[in-house]
Amino acid sequence: MNKLQNIESIEFSDEQMIITIDQLKYTIDLKEVSSSLLNATQEQKNTFEISPANYGIHWPLIDEDLSIINLLKYSSRIY
Repeated sequence: MNKLQNIESIEFSDEQMIITIDQLKYTIDLKEVSSSLLNATQEQKNTFEISPANYGIHWPLIDEDLSIINLLKYSSRIY
């Protein structure tokens, strides 16, 4: 199975998700993509699983699934 992209890290700051993919950092406004993540605790946000092909991310504590392709539609590249 080929990976679509390499998800290197996922962090959260206030209402933002900061995700590093293929050595590029992106910010994603949680208000735009997921009210579940926006309202989740830090523990819930930090408990996630990346799919084997790096297609998406699953947060089991809040039963949320987001695809990387859709997340990047709402992102801004920061560096």
